[in-house]
Amino acid sequence: MSLEVVRPGALTTVQDLGRPGHAHLGVPRSGALDPYAHRLANLLTGNPPEAATLETTVDGAALRATAPVTAAVTGAPCPVRIDGRPAPWGAAIRVPAGCVLDVGRAVSGVRSYVAFRGGIDVEPVLDSRATDLLSGLGPAPLTTGLTLGLGSPHAPSTGADALPAPGPPTELVLPLHLGPRDDWFAPQAVQDLARTRYRVSSASNRVGLRTEGPPLERTTPGELPSEGMVLGAVQVPPNGLPVVFLADHPVTGGYPVLGAVPEEHLAAAAQAAPGTPVVFLPLLRRT
Repeated sequence: MSLEVVRPGALTTVQDLGRPGHAHLGVPRSGALDPYAHRLANLLTGNPPEAATLETTVDGAALRATAPVTAAVTGAPCPVRIDGRPAPWGAAIRVPAGCVLDVGRAVSGVRSYVAFRGGIDVEPVLDSRATDLLSGLGPAPLTTGLTLGLGSPHAPSTGADALPAPGPPTELVLPLHLGPRDDWFAPQAVQDLARTRYRVSSASNRVGLRTEGPPLERTTPGELPSEGMVLGAVQVPPNGLPVVFLADHPVTGGYPVLGAVPEEHLAAAAQAAPGTPVVFLPLLRRT
């Protein structure tokens, strides 16, 4: 059983739950940017959570199945078609042999997840099949004509035909634990952070969600020795605009980290389209 890539879209990658625990080797976690949508797609197709899915970006992808297979599309809402006929989004669907599953352009949000029963079967690297665009680990992004294998069905389906899912945010609200370098910025700048509206920049990617808005004023000049970065760290480069590190983030960095966004809020960040308002909510202030 395999899939032929008919249309790879702007950027479609293989993703799973990533490869946590390898930062000491210089390897970031990677994995699905919206892990909830990834898990939901797997649940709908009877796969375990760790099975590999496809993560599309903005304009979807199209794949031809060589044998009948159950699939599901979640994440960013989008039109779904099987050989041109409308099919449901967010539900288990049957793709007949030789037919093309077309995942269309996102109506809202950024990233859709496409699961096939059995999971995408590519060679794992460090126990993960995820594509890491920064380090180059895992399979390359999909290209036209590429063939992808599917694994064997893991277990009987849970029977879930359709499940509720949160929609992409119209305003991105990000709680922020301050530190360790918030004292590199003017106290007033940190206090104003909660009252300032930023926007999601079109330069955002799997490495980080970049923002547009008023720059934060630094009071401590000079360079900072490289230090470890965690998922959700908010780094502030010389232009003063916060960058929220996502799954393909570097493991070290030399710009000050203002704080960190709790992991459970990063799925919404992954679905925030360029121009979406961003509000940071500092959770802990210096005394």
